[in-house]
Amino acid sequence: MTPERFRAIVDAYGADARHWPVAERTAASAWADQHRSEADALLADAAQLDLWLAGDTVAAPDPSLVERVVASAPARRRSRRLSLAWPGGRLRRAGWWWSGAAFAGVGLIGGVAGALAVSFFLVTGSPSPGPESSYLTTGFGGTAADWSGE
Repeated sequence: MTPERFRAIVDAYGADARHWPVAERTAASAWADQHRSEADALLADAAQLDLWLAGDTVAAPDPSLVERVVASAPARRRSRRLSLAWPGGRLRRAGWWWSGAAFAGVGLIGGVAGALAVSFFLVTGSPSPGPESSYLTTGFGGTAADWSGE
């Protein structure tokens, strides 16, 4: 346990050793016993802060305030989705299937776009890199450009 770590523990968790991290409690207590003057000064400051924080109380809200807040809360609204009559007189909600149809449509469009791109490159051949291909190399594979003459 270092003095800096003891100070950090006391600053974070207070003067009461029961609030200190269990894994460091024994080491911190042993350090405090060995360095009593430093530890007492730190613990006295932390005890004053702990006492000040413990004295802070918040009054319970007035019951009329609670009633006004609850009364002003918006009422739960019912969903305004279409209902379709199915055989047997039961009503079922329509609209949930739109999300599934949209998901399937996006997948279908993506598949068609991918197939068109692949067929385009198969028919036309992949574009050749040309003379400006030095940016495609990495430092691991060497360079395609010869800079030895410069």
